[in-house]
Amino acid sequence: MYTFTNRFISNDKNAEFLKSAMMGPNAMRVAEELASHLDINKNMRILDLGCGCGLSTLLLVKKYGAFVFAADLWISPTENYERFKSVGIDDKAIPISVDATKGLPFANGYFDLLFTVDAYHYFGDTAEMLPSLIPFVKKGGCIAVAIPGLKYEFGKNVPDEMKPFWDDEVARTIHSIAWWKDLWSKAEGIDIVDISEMNCCKQAWDEWLTCPNPYAVSDIKMMEAEGGKYFNLIRLIAKVI
Repeated sequence: MYTFTNRFISNDKNAEFLKSAMMGPNAMRVAEELASHLDINKNMRILDLGCGCGLSTLLLVKKYGAFVFAADLWISPTENYERFKSVGIDDKAIPISVDATKGLPFANGYFDLLFTVDAYHYFGDTAEMLPSLIPFVKKGGCIAVAIPGLKYEFGKNVPDEMKPFWDDEVARTIHSIAWWKDLWSKAEGIDIVDISEMNCCKQAWDEWLTCPNPYAVSDIKMMEAEGGKYFNLIRLIAKVI
């Protein structure tokens, strides 16, 4: 399942590139597992929403040959353009700046696939977000999301060992499969294809924790406290009808 990611990181230079570009659980590995549940080909136009430093974009271009709009709020298009040039995907990856909560600058039905890894939980936790994105995907196309999640909702019963890490932002964004299924089932214009746990949770997190990124360093204590008891990665796939 992870043939591209494993091959990519077997090269020391690529491994360093990956570490410098990660912003959470290894987005390349997560993207490769998510993509394995989709029918992606080189003729597709894909919106990689919340692409971060473009690891998911790199996977979509290099493995599948797709044409990708790499959209992010936090990482500048210029920074991603330079990164894309360095790995030879600048001819098929267009970096843009987008705030998904304020609308997208595209025509309706423009994309074959809306793909988002390690990002949707930050902006997609409202009943309005998914319906606002559906029009940009062609009928028969898909919306595919992979995000950090919980094995069950904590509510007010946050485990003692997790309380030091459970601020309002984490409580707002990290939810269970049941929570996300309830939210997505309210949207019209889609058929939910799959909402389930992903297999790469531990490996993707472990790879993130080896990064020099200060956020990765600060996450080490949280993941030691979590000990595999509470977190998962969640896959959500819906077909536009």
